[in-house]
Amino acid sequence: MNPAASNKWKSLPGPDDITRVVLENGVTVLVRTNDDSPSVRLSGYVSAGSLFDPLDKLGLSQFTALALTHGTYTHTFQGIYDALESIGASLGFGASVHTASFGGQSLAEDLPVLLGMLSECVSQPLFPADQLEKLRAQLLTGLAIRSQRTEEMASLVFDQNLFKKHPYGYPVDGFFETIQAITREDIQDFHKKYYGPDGMVVVVVGGVSPQKVVEQIRDALENWKNPGQVLPQVLPRPAALEDTIRQHIELPEKSQSDLVMGTLGPLRNSPDYLPASLGNSVLGRFGMMGRIGDVVREQSGLAYYASSSLSASLAGGSWEISAGVNPVKIKKAIDLIIQEIKKFVDEPITERELKDNKSYFIGRLPLQMESNGGVAGALMNIERFNLGLDYYRMYPGKIQAITPDLILETARKYMDPQKLVICSAGTAPENGK
Repeated sequence: MNPAASNKWKSLPGPDDITRVVLENGVTVLVRTNDDSPSVRLSGYVSAGSLFDPLDKLGLSQFTALALTHGTYTHTFQGIYDALESIGASLGFGASVHTASFGGQSLAEDLPVLLGMLSECVSQPLFPADQLEKLRAQLLTGLAIRSQRTEEMASLVFDQNLFKKHPYGYPVDGFFETIQAITREDIQDFHKKYYGPDGMVVVVVGGVSPQKVVEQIRDALENWKNPGQVLPQVLPRPAALEDTIRQHIELPEKSQSDLVMGTLGPLRNSPDYLPASLGNSVLGRFGMMGRIGDVVREQSGLAYYASSSLSASLAGGSWEISAGVNPVKIKKAIDLIIQEIKKFVDEPITERELKDNKSYFIGRLPLQMESNGGVAGALMNIERFNLGLDYYRMYPGKIQAITPDLILETARKYMDPQKLVICSAGTAPENGK
């Protein structure tokens, strides 16, 4: 029986129970009711990500997003905190390459208060100078911590090498010198240019009426205008690798070195994404971290952990393998991982591997949708990547249609064992390799 036709998949979000409305000023609203929940989850984003950051002021988008809750023309930082805490609600902001995102929750009856605070923060931030300096100190402390974490530094240089001269290769949180260079005027200008209703998405999931929520969002946000709002351009695809790149960042006296290696992956809305995702599970996710975990960690004892991951976005992504390794065993771990990649692109996965991973992918989906937050994340994916309102209803059938040959074809399309980015951080590896 086709899983997509089974009644149990009717509980997943679909065209019949997702309300999608675009307001006159360009804000897109998605709502789904959960009658069993007294609370609501609020999620969304505006088109003001780090792709707009000047190279000498990387981190500006995140600095701006985090500063939104530090004071408005109506509420001080403490006032915002008190107003939310008094009703048990929360609201926070962050940034990624493409967007500045927000998330919060409250009781369903308090949603108008939460929406009012969201509107105030995104459209009327004051950016008080004293609050900005406190926030700057926190950001610099975070960067100091990052600079001593082998896993984060290995990932940082991996992105820099894989996405050379591309927004995906620059850290959203910036560097010491770029955060120090950002002024209050920079933050004000960034907000004025890039924050606006055009391209904004607001998702609400919980014990609410869709029609009522749309009206509440209209009351809170439809009057927001920014005629001068600058919208993001479509990013180019990252340049393909021409050879293997090897880089090590030395962090002395670390007992563990971290290794990140891999290549470019598919777009999130590409037909290649689901075969690549299922194949990645076989390679380094399922059970004890798939083949990579079994061979590198369990059988050979070369790593404290070892797994693979697929990160896909609008303009591209990465297919990477991460491992925490004894510094003297880095080269052996790299060689063994490359052997597993060669095997992965040389021959199809087994029917048993396919069956087990299909069951896992299909079985976990309803569990991911049990919470308001899980459904909100699903609706965000649908809108962000233009997947279609029926995506999750169709998902089980699409997974069942994947074959070993399709996974092999996809793996060969993206993975070349002779063209990898290999980055590590920690104590100097043996023989300088």
